Amino acid sequence: MSRIDPATHMGAVHLTVADLERSLAYYRTAIGLEVLGESAGEARLGTASTELLHLTESPGASPADGHTGLFHFALLLPERTELARWLTHAAQAGVQLTGASDHFVSEALYLRDPDHHGIEIYWDRPRELWEGQVARMGSWPLDLDDIVATLEGHDEATFDSLPDGTTMGHVHLRVADVEETIAFYRDVLGFDLMAQLGPQAAFLSAGGYHHHLGGNTWESRGAGPAPSGSATLQQFTIVIPDESERAAVAERLGGGERFRDPSDNAFVLAAQPL
Repeated sequence: MSRIDPATHMGAVHLTVADLERSLAYYRTAIGLEVLGESAGEARLGTASTELLHLTESPGASPADGHTGLFHFALLLPERTELARWLTHAAQAGVQLTGASDHFVSEALYLRDPDHHGIEIYWDRPRELWEGQVARMGSWPLDLDDIVATLEGHDEATFDSLPDGTTMGHVHLRVADVEETIAFYRDVLGFDLMAQLGPQAAFLSAGGYHHHLGGNTWESRGAGPAPSGSATLQQFTIVIPDESERAAVAERLGGGERFRDPSDNAFVLAAQPL
């Protein structure tokens, strides 16, 4: 087995939505993404020139709960103050959260968009505090007041959008079987298994990160993909540093650019020179 390049990271996530204008309003005003381009029922969103999300309208699509697909995509903010600024915006704008957790490696806020797609907004604690201890990753109550307090002494200008430097930190999937997921992403693609919760969930990464990919069976054990006409995951992107590395991984998958894992979750391999 060849390990995937340690500089591998995640790229844009592609979703279908029931009403594109409704989704654009939500992602602009509630989340703070910018619309980078829009045409023919599709839109690209992100920060500055970095695409993080691609939406395709499927009129009347229903949520894909109970099937394999997306559990959540996770937007990684560069600083704790940016998480505090977004949290303050959410409180003032009445943005509904579905959860908030201290994961030891990170501090995270959770919510769902109008189509029930899961979203995480988080920042990482400094790597030297958790590197080599990813097995301690868990979920504990998050001290929201302490996060907001980091804004003291900082510019508290009105929130307009997520900051430059926001990235797709990780993608967490709903999968049918955890062991099959590990066998595919670790033993074929070459990610490292960082933590596992028995048959319930697994977390994998490149380069020692806590996780670039998560997979759980909490809502999807033994399930298949959502039926046609659902608001669901179209594909996610794995970005590999250069074309030769990308081609080597693609060759292990039989060649090409777009692939499916054992739970029928689609992904693309993209090359991005450092």
